Amino acid sequence: MTEPRFDFTIHATDGKARSGEIAMRRGTIRTPAFMPVGTAATVKAVKPGDVRASGADIILGNTYHLMLRPGAERMARLGGLHGFMGWDRPILTDSGGYQVMSLSDLTTRSEDGVTFKSHLDGTRHTLSPERSIEIQRLLGSDIVMAFDELVPTTSSREVQAAAMARSMRWAKRSRDAFDAGGEHAEGAALFGIQQGALDPRLRGESAGALIEIGFDGYAVGGLAVGEGQEAMFACLDFAPGQLPEDKPRYLMGVGKPDDIVGAVERGIDMFDCVLPTRSGRTGQAFTRTGPINIRNAKFSEDLGPLDPACACPVCRTWSRAYLHHLVRAGEILGAMLMTEHNLYFYQALMADLRAAIVEGRLKSFADAFRADYCKSAT
Repeated sequence: MTEPRFDFTIHATDGKARSGEIAMRRGTIRTPAFMPVGTAATVKAVKPGDVRASGADIILGNTYHLMLRPGAERMARLGGLHGFMGWDRPILTDSGGYQVMSLSDLTTRSEDGVTFKSHLDGTRHTLSPERSIEIQRLLGSDIVMAFDELVPTTSSREVQAAAMARSMRWAKRSRDAFDAGGEHAEGAALFGIQQGALDPRLRGESAGALIEIGFDGYAVGGLAVGEGQEAMFACLDFAPGQLPEDKPRYLMGVGKPDDIVGAVERGIDMFDCVLPTRSGRTGQAFTRTGPINIRNAKFSEDLGPLDPACACPVCRTWSRAYLHHLVRAGEILGAMLMTEHNLYFYQALMADLRAAIVEGRLKSFADAFRADYCKSAT
């Protein structure tokens, strides 16, 4: 039987938290879900089969980076992102909106879209809602994100309100472009992105505009950009509730393990972040008692596993001492093994969260996780 284009089912709730599944043609996504980031058609330092073995049901690709290299039209000629990178399950692509903010010194914004200089070679490009949707279609994305304008949470309310309003106009243009069809149109879904910084009223206006347009899922955007966990959680106390209960809620760019636990408690279903892969490449491992820096000299003769509570292939096979040696020596294998462990850690955390919701014990799990996670951070 062919999987549906997009079907979200909530199987259990515990407080605001939900556990469910998104059924798509390329496979089922168990929620709450963490999406490893494959910015440039690769989850850095890990083969696709190992990403899948860690428990990941879906990964994220980056519109901005892939449009520059190798190029969206070339990707389409080569059969799309899935075959190109060897990943046959769902892929979500971001719209490029985050890069509009992070590379703001290279960009010029207008109502039409954003003109920017490539950070690679200085060539000029234009990214509009229509072009963003077209690129994501050419890549073969399963979940396409509407194009939005992201501004820092430290911006004035006037700037935040203007960016939110423009994002809603761009959301409608994204919806229209998506509905016009195109490459890979029959199997894809479209998510809108709520904006409004930390302001409940702006967030509510944004949610109302998105609901009127209509999307398959809704993202909470504009967080994890330096506001801190306390402010982020204060926003998540109200923002997810402004979005439809029967659609997935995706918190973009989050995050640290304790961020994820707190966000799940507040009703978030999907996450992505570069942290597990970036940390792996720089020698940081996530464990149930907190992150550790494997470069630390105290691990040079430690024959124990990275995390005694972890059953991943890395923890079953190699010692902290060996990983310390690889990372200190700059060996590529060190980055590969550390990243693999981190991906397993994140997926094990998501599996534990799903089980805790189903069994009605999320609060006790979350409290115990937070208590343990602070024990040996270095």
